[in-house]
Amino acid sequence: MDTILILMFLAVPAGLFWSSGRSAAEIALLYGQRACQQAGVQWLDQSAHMVAIRLRRNTNGWLGWERKFRFEYSHNGDDRYAGHVILLGTTLVGLLGPVPRESENIVSHQ
Repeated sequence: MDTILILMFLAVPAGLFWSSGRSAAEIALLYGQRACQQAGVQWLDQSAHMVAIRLRRNTNGWLGWERKFRFEYSHNGDDRYAGHVILLGTTLVGLLGPVPRESENIVSHQ
């Protein structure tokens, strides 16, 4: 009987952690896809992979999981760049990724 109770106390938090991770991964996919569409670049592999996780305080002062996801994109199909979506819980706190080609060109004034 004690073993069953211990397993339940371990299984419930593990299940909640897994569920919140899956939900964050789906949200990261949407942000990565949307960023690529808005920048006019090709989203590669149709996936985002979690590359880091840590505890961090949110704006209310509560601890939450900050997850960093990596996705890849291409400007012309021959190149490959990495972008990152950073979520605190399910809230977007950072997006490093595709920029439209026109804004990457720097005009020098001589």
